[in-house]
Amino acid sequence: MTSFDVIVIGGGHNGLVAATTLGRAGRKVLVLEAAGEIGGAARTEEFFPGFRVSSIAHVLNRLHPEVVKILELEKHGLAFERQATPSVALSTTDDPLVLRGAYGESLDGATDSEAAAWRELRALLFRYAGILKPFLARRPPDLADMSLSETSALAMAGLSLKRLGKEDMRDFLRMLLMNVADVLDEHLEDDRLKGLLAFDAVLGSHLGPRSPTSLLGLYYRLAGEIGGVPGAQLLPKGGMGAIIAAMGASASAAGIVVRSNAEVAKILVEKGRAVGVALQNDEQIRAKTIVSAINPSSTFSLVGSRELDTGFVRKVKNIRMMGDAAKLHLALDRPPEFLGVRTEDHRGRLVIAPSTDHVERAFNPSKYGEFSPEPVMEITLPSLADPSLAPDGACVLSAVVQYAPYALGEGWEAGKPKFLNAIMAQLEAHAPGIAKSIRHTELLTPLDIEQRYRMPGGHWHHGELQADQMLMSRPVSGAAGYSTPVDGLYLCGAGSHPGGGVSGVPGLNAARHIIAMKA
Repeated sequence: MTSFDVIVIGGGHNGLVAATTLGRAGRKVLVLEAAGEIGGAARTEEFFPGFRVSSIAHVLNRLHPEVVKILELEKHGLAFERQATPSVALSTTDDPLVLRGAYGESLDGATDSEAAAWRELRALLFRYAGILKPFLARRPPDLADMSLSETSALAMAGLSLKRLGKEDMRDFLRMLLMNVADVLDEHLEDDRLKGLLAFDAVLGSHLGPRSPTSLLGLYYRLAGEIGGVPGAQLLPKGGMGAIIAAMGASASAAGIVVRSNAEVAKILVEKGRAVGVALQNDEQIRAKTIVSAINPSSTFSLVGSRELDTGFVRKVKNIRMMGDAAKLHLALDRPPEFLGVRTEDHRGRLVIAPSTDHVERAFNPSKYGEFSPEPVMEITLPSLADPSLAPDGACVLSAVVQYAPYALGEGWEAGKPKFLNAIMAQLEAHAPGIAKSIRHTELLTPLDIEQRYRMPGGHWHHGELQADQMLMSRPVSGAAGYSTPVDGLYLCGAGSHPGGGVSGVPGLNAARHIIAMKA
């Protein structure tokens, strides 16, 4: 029986961030990863001989600067494309519209009046997202027992609100829980721009643009930053796996022990305190602190309901975490050509979401366990920026496709070929001839994502990122600040505050909390 100070369950990016931060603080840390390699849904994987792709996450827009600094990721080999990736709103009836710089610092393809309206709205959105940003970057306040630092943080947020001025403060509060469609209609006219922004607001969630609180998704996106630049988005060289490789190297330098193919079967609890884990092979490993980077529901299943209050078990069971996005990978024998898109802009982020109404119509069937015949999607061609991802002359296409209901009414065995046909029809309309260049296709439904990456519901946020499942209610009240009802057991994954995306913030915040607790 081997003993460690800390055991981290799950070797995804948040688990690695938490482990390395704790290791650098002097803890003896063991990371247990059930899969054959670390990285979780942020790996770069070969899906066809010679073709590699970022498995689920494929665009980086929120890796926190503190994570990069503390883990010394650039020292450990992480390299970015220094130019922000543009967002291209595709159209079959008009020329594309392009947001350049850090989320549309400049706008190509719109009228002068629309560009001016966008500058005004963009400034407003960033200003309001900036008020929420401090809450997303630190442990959520415990309203029942706030520390001095938490009280100070709330006071600073209140001061930021007051500095807006009376009119802006009133407008911020008015807009906070609005749907994104109404906000866009108030400020903009161009359907291409509104469709792109609506898509970004609901990406990865079971919401449509006209769903209440959908604007929060756009705030969440704009509160992220890369290299200190809010709203920036980049494609890392080597795919998302390059980030994991740098984190793995940082963990190794900090003395972290990582074991793959080590699936945890049970979290050991004695007298109300977590004291270790039992693996599937019956091996037991002891530690005074257990940190879980996996889904909260999976975590508490490992604890067992006998160790938890009935009300708490009910709350965990009711976390909404049924994914609504699929991932498509295409191995192409040549780069595709999208209608009207300049050669250099094919290296950007290409979005099929022609209008707000189109996104809403795509969402509607998912409410009833069906997929849309005209799905919306975010497309990247990562091998154009990094030729190592595909053979010479060939190309990789990676797309996140909304909406793909986890519980498809007809079942995914029957529905997957039909859904793929609907996706390919959309791609063919925007990139004529693309089907003829396909060497291999891989489509991962939420059910596939659940099974391959041990992610319940196939939801990359490990739970819907909506108003009632954020801040002090993430994942549930009683486990919102990384601590749990079981002494010595902490959460640090995407299901905890502030949510998913490759940010490292849940892992960093959890580690800092554990250090402060002297656990």
